[in-house]
Amino acid sequence: MTKLPLIVGLGGINAAGRTSGFHSYKRMVSDVLTDDEMKTTWQDLARRMGLITDEEPINEEIIEAIKAGTLVRRVETFDPDNVLYQYKATLNAETHTESNDQITFTLRKSKLPNVIPDNWTVDLQGSKAKVTVNGSLDALLEDRVTFPVSSGGNIPTGFDPGKMYNSRFHPRGLKLTVYGASDALNSLGIDWSEVLTHIKPDEVSVYAGSGLAQIDDQSIAGMLAAPLTGGRVSTKMMALSFAEMPADFINGYVINSIGTTGTNMGACATFLYNLRQGMHDIQQGKSKIAIVGNAEAPVLTEIMEGFRVMGALAEDEQLKALDNSDVVDNRRACRPFSSNAGFTMAESAQFAVLMDDELALKLGVNIYGSVADVFINADANKKSISAPGVGNYVTVAKATALAKAILGEDGVKKTFVQAHGTGTPQNRVTESHILNEVAKTFDIDNWAVTAIKSYVGHSMSVAAGDQLMASLGVWQYGWVPGITTIDHIADDVHQSNLNILTEHAFAGQRGEDYKAVVLNAKGFGGNNATGLVLSPNQTLSMLHSKYGADVITAYHEKNVAIQANSLENDQQTCLGNEKIRYKFGENVMDETSVSMTQNEIRLSEFEQAIPLAMTNPYSDYS
Repeated sequence: MTKLPLIVGLGGINAAGRTSGFHSYKRMVSDVLTDDEMKTTWQDLARRMGLITDEEPINEEIIEAIKAGTLVRRVETFDPDNVLYQYKATLNAETHTESNDQITFTLRKSKLPNVIPDNWTVDLQGSKAKVTVNGSLDALLEDRVTFPVSSGGNIPTGFDPGKMYNSRFHPRGLKLTVYGASDALNSLGIDWSEVLTHIKPDEVSVYAGSGLAQIDDQSIAGMLAAPLTGGRVSTKMMALSFAEMPADFINGYVINSIGTTGTNMGACATFLYNLRQGMHDIQQGKSKIAIVGNAEAPVLTEIMEGFRVMGALAEDEQLKALDNSDVVDNRRACRPFSSNAGFTMAESAQFAVLMDDELALKLGVNIYGSVADVFINADANKKSISAPGVGNYVTVAKATALAKAILGEDGVKKTFVQAHGTGTPQNRVTESHILNEVAKTFDIDNWAVTAIKSYVGHSMSVAAGDQLMASLGVWQYGWVPGITTIDHIADDVHQSNLNILTEHAFAGQRGEDYKAVVLNAKGFGGNNATGLVLSPNQTLSMLHSKYGADVITAYHEKNVAIQANSLENDQQTCLGNEKIRYKFGENVMDETSVSMTQNEIRLSEFEQAIPLAMTNPYSDYS
């Protein structure tokens, strides 16, 4: 019988704030939540952003500062008005006679090139060298330019996750990883060391990565630029640049895991690719726990320029033209399904903790929902590798068909869609057509559709993680975030059977109107993925059918303490007492830590042994 992978922990950080405690979700719908519901979120963000240092009251001035420093806004990881740029130039001496066609300059002797150009004459003068160039000199001239794109989805202003642990030389994406994974574990309500006593050491899976790898000055960008900019390649740059490094960091420094690991990459659909890997491990009994997620830090001029020249990003002049204004509206840079110009680059880290249903009930952990399935299909032959294709029709249709199979004819209509919703002219047409055709096929008349990139931007590999975390919030606070950056639906959007939400939509108490969410992701190259995630109520109903009333009653009794612990952890974090799990060099094992027989292998840092005795899985071939 197939196991149901339960979502028992969530954590991370994006432009809306911290994930656990549903604070990033609450920031998105803050205008419809009560003051009491928002109190801890304002406090949490104020702490992250350095706006308060003690248990100070949160006043309107602080709230306005929080609002200004969250969600999509003007880029903060670089100054768009002062971007370093170097031009190639050939310098020629300004001469009046043929004999004076020379350029002379002085530099330190140690800075002389190893290969002296033929037209140079060098006069060594102690530690300095006087150089005379006969003719022209090729040079790079430093300049400062205005970057055409000033909008982005940076994490909250003033927050640096690297300051919370010993992060020296860590790329930004790995700092986000350590923070996000720690946040997810803190949300469990039970200490990780206690969880490990209930499973074998190899019954943990970690699937995490970065679609664009680690790409800042501390990693691959710094390594590639060093020879051309006079920098130095460090011993860490290459090692920390790999795309699967978030998984490696989680295993080696956060959870002390020897279980299955890696990342499954699929461009902008990568989070769902990893979710599928973790889901399969639990369904097949290979793991009892799977930590899945991604971390991405691509708000850099070099990366953004690559997407900009493709015509993918919303440039300032285009946004001004849309608004008939002389001022760019950074807040509304991402406008899914409306008149738009391109997507908005963002950074984020999102991690979900999945657990075997039997173990989850035994431990009494919180159940935030469950992963029914994730469908992945390519686009087949296509003219442009980056253009959308037919594969996403298949993935959305499969996910909807599964929803009907699980929930029934009426139940499938009680689902909503988290669209990929990038905010590009092409996406608004193609994705709306896919969703509309599937809605028609399954007799869904008014399928609710939202797109949270309008709040947090496009975090590339993490995008579906942002969608998942916002969806889980609906089943806690009852509101589906609307696409509030738009004031109309574009004429070319297909919507006969869709309800594209332009404002927040109430979904009943704790989102009871919806039994599931369809998460959609369309990645470059034809990497389409659509996931079906079931609500907590639907999940518990299915668990009740499988395990019976007595088991579920016992679970709820155990969950009382877990809920209290989760709430206490969240409250302490809101007050600034946050636990970051980074255990560099602790509990390290070597060859002396391993003992084995033909039946099992034991490791010194784990209570349970790993069984080796196996039956022949291919006995029917013998």
